Amino acid sequence: MSKLIWIVCCATALMFVFATLPGCSSDQEKVPETQNPFFADYGTPFETPAFDRIKVEHFVPAVEEGIKRHQAEVDAIIENPDAPTFANTMQALDRTGEFLERAAGVFYSLMSADTTPQLQAAAKEIAPRLSAHSDNISLNEKLFARVKALYEQRDELGLDAEQAYMLEHSYKDFVRSGALLTPEQKTRMREINQRLSLLGLQYGENLLKETNESYIVIENEADLAGLPETVINMGKETAEEYKMPGKWVYTTQRASMYPFLQYSQNRPLREKLYRAYFMRGDRENEYDNKAILKEIMQLRIERTRMLGYETPAHFYLETRMAGTPQRVNEFLMQLWKPALERARAEVAEMQAIIDREGGDFKLQSWDWWYYAEKLRREKYELDDAELRPYFELENVKKGIFYLCNQLYGLTFEPRSDIQVYNKEVQVYEVKEADGSHLGIVYMDFHPRSSKRGGAWSGGFRDGWTRDGEKISPLSTVTGNFTRPAGDVPSLLSIDEVTTFFHEFGHALNTLFSNGRYQTRHIPRDAVELPSQIMENWALEPELLAVYARHYKTGEVIPDELVEKIRKSSLFNQGFDTVEYLAASILDQAWHGLLSVDDIDVNAFEKKVLDEIGLIPEIQPRYRSTYFSHIISGYSAGYYSYIWSGVLDSDAFAAFKETSLFNQELAAKFRLYMLEKLGREDSMELYKKFRGREPDPKYLLKRRGLL
Repeated sequence: MSKLIWIVCCATALMFVFATLPGCSSDQEKVPETQNPFFADYGTPFETPAFDRIKVEHFVPAVEEGIKRHQAEVDAIIENPDAPTFANTMQALDRTGEFLERAAGVFYSLMSADTTPQLQAAAKEIAPRLSAHSDNISLNEKLFARVKALYEQRDELGLDAEQAYMLEHSYKDFVRSGALLTPEQKTRMREINQRLSLLGLQYGENLLKETNESYIVIENEADLAGLPETVINMGKETAEEYKMPGKWVYTTQRASMYPFLQYSQNRPLREKLYRAYFMRGDRENEYDNKAILKEIMQLRIERTRMLGYETPAHFYLETRMAGTPQRVNEFLMQLWKPALERARAEVAEMQAIIDREGGDFKLQSWDWWYYAEKLRREKYELDDAELRPYFELENVKKGIFYLCNQLYGLTFEPRSDIQVYNKEVQVYEVKEADGSHLGIVYMDFHPRSSKRGGAWSGGFRDGWTRDGEKISPLSTVTGNFTRPAGDVPSLLSIDEVTTFFHEFGHALNTLFSNGRYQTRHIPRDAVELPSQIMENWALEPELLAVYARHYKTGEVIPDELVEKIRKSSLFNQGFDTVEYLAASILDQAWHGLLSVDDIDVNAFEKKVLDEIGLIPEIQPRYRSTYFSHIISGYSAGYYSYIWSGVLDSDAFAAFKETSLFNQELAAKFRLYMLEKLGREDSMELYKKFRGREPDPKYLLKRRGLL
């Protein structure tokens, strides 16, 4: 990622963090530099963040100083009297901003994973400052002139592939940020960027508030009918956290909501909980996101039109593998028809169960998980509750470590001497096959009130090679997996297992990334390849035999259960694909608009979904008022997961065609798709790995659509 885009992403990250709580002051205490740990080496193993000394009052001064230093470093490049060269301009620019990144990397990680009211208040100060700082650099005419001069003579500079790729995309970053605009347009661009940073923050605050207030409370034990003991215990412990002893609470966090929807025999309660989920941001209250979304989209339209693009979709897709809205829409609709047909067949099968049981109603969206679970037991004699005991969190982690060792020779050493931001966090040093240090990975598994929902992988520091010295990465894997309940450890669903593998794939990309420069430009629709390919190994019998062990007896998962998992691999794929594609199509529709002046958010959403024939039994995975992906880096890019699915299914087929743990093939994948991704053209790298472009037939087969 280029330095300029990195700064923008830092500001954008604040859009989706936690709401500021009442009584929080935004005034930050001035801390002497000698007491601020960001102003000196940490003095810790591998220069990992000194969390015992980092306080909330340190962030604003550190970011302020980082902005000051970064600007001075950029000014030195501009004021260099020598003619621009790759070394004195591009390489020099790549080396700027390290102080700012150091403080910001910690700040954003904490904001997502372990926030406090004081951090939330600091975010209000930091977001607009970073946005303004980003504009100060990207709209600097003298800096752009040096980059432009190099770009125009790029064929004469003798650049290698990494250098040429960095120069080309850095030049595009400047242009796409407004470097060619008139002074009046640049002023307006700054205004738009400032406003968008604040609107995005408000959108995220509203969503968090809505999520935190969206739950159901059960007081009558009879209303727990159908729930497994572990789910009951989870609801009881959540109620105790909510200061409601003697009751049961189920939230709209997926680790809580999905098991309830899956097993609860109380249909009205299933409807109540699911409605609480899909009405977030759409309740006509103070946290309603519809007006905010409209203003965000209108500003994006104005900004991209100012830059010469027809729609925001044309702007965002220009630098991605897909290239154009037309290609994305054709790709999505190619998958939509067979997915919808399969989903309709799934509806018919579940409706047959309802009718057979004497239910006098039609299947609704809040019924899907309950009857899908019944259908799975009926068709495959497979019960999620029967599987979970074989997927204890610690064993799944060991399975991932084993896979990484078999593919890449990696080993993982627990490090109790490295400080953590929360007592639940685990830290491992990652070593190469020869025992040399590769990096650090922090793992934070369970939900808590200080953590946003979902699962993600990030980092406190990227890895790269500076003047021959390897700067080792500090990677993070964060989730909201099922908590231990009572004396039962954390037992994961199949979905949670694959999510863990997925996020660890992102972590490997961070750990392996290697180049002479910090700057990387990974197309959004390629970034999911490293993560999604890892999911393919998760349920392979050869690997299951290693890590899927009963948490009580240590018994390896029986062959008959493994066979049931295999047979059920296409189960519910209609639903999974349709709810995802519906959200992807909605994303493209929003970013394909020319104006939102006369748009009613709900009416527009309904029109888009009606036009593609979305069946009423399925809600899109994200509705407009809580679709945080399209407000952040996935703008017009939510399709990226299934685009990357074409890549990962084709790439994994290479292993299936040879050997599941083919180390020679893994070495090629590491080199081209993990180390070099973002440093050279993504498709060219893929062809170097696979010998050809990816074939979509493997994705269609995997989803049962071919």
